[in-house]
Amino acid sequence: MSGMEVQKIAERLARAFPDAIREVVGFRGQVTVIVDRASILDVLQLLKNEPDLAFSHLADLCGIDLGKTHEPRFGVVYTLYSIQHRHRIRLRAEVPADDCAIDSAGELWEGAAWHERECYDMFGIAFRRHPDLRRVLMPEDWQGHPLRKDYPVEGPAEQWPGYTEVLRKAEEFKKHELRKR
Repeated sequence: MSGMEVQKIAERLARAFPDAIREVVGFRGQVTVIVDRASILDVLQLLKNEPDLAFSHLADLCGIDLGKTHEPRFGVVYTLYSIQHRHRIRLRAEVPADDCAIDSAGELWEGAAWHERECYDMFGIAFRRHPDLRRVLMPEDWQGHPLRKDYPVEGPAEQWPGYTEVLRKAEEFKKHELRKR
């Protein structure tokens, strides 16, 4: 899909949601529509349900941390694809650090639940009305969110429960590594 077609879809969104579309940003041939987080579900629903748009596939949902000096600090990025029309669009909803939550897209795409859990786990962005919002990659009792920019680069200073078991398994699995010939 050309940038112009995406631009037309972005313009249509701006007409349908004049108070919700904050900005349309083009960078290296890709267009990102910045959406007010309070309206994200309405925008996603229109993109999915309008027959001439038919963004039926949630290709990706991820979090971003722009750092403590940027406000809003966090964002949730949605990449949608229309199988029927073969077009793609990216949306970003900005999420402030002092109210780090956004509505879940799980009612529109069931697969969003896993993406949202990962986003919660790695960035600490909560998804309202998520059916099972808990960690998916890190242990349940893990402190912090590893993909935040203020997370210690070397990880937590103290050993966490299960640390010695992970080391034991890593040593055990070394015998299965491919050897250089």
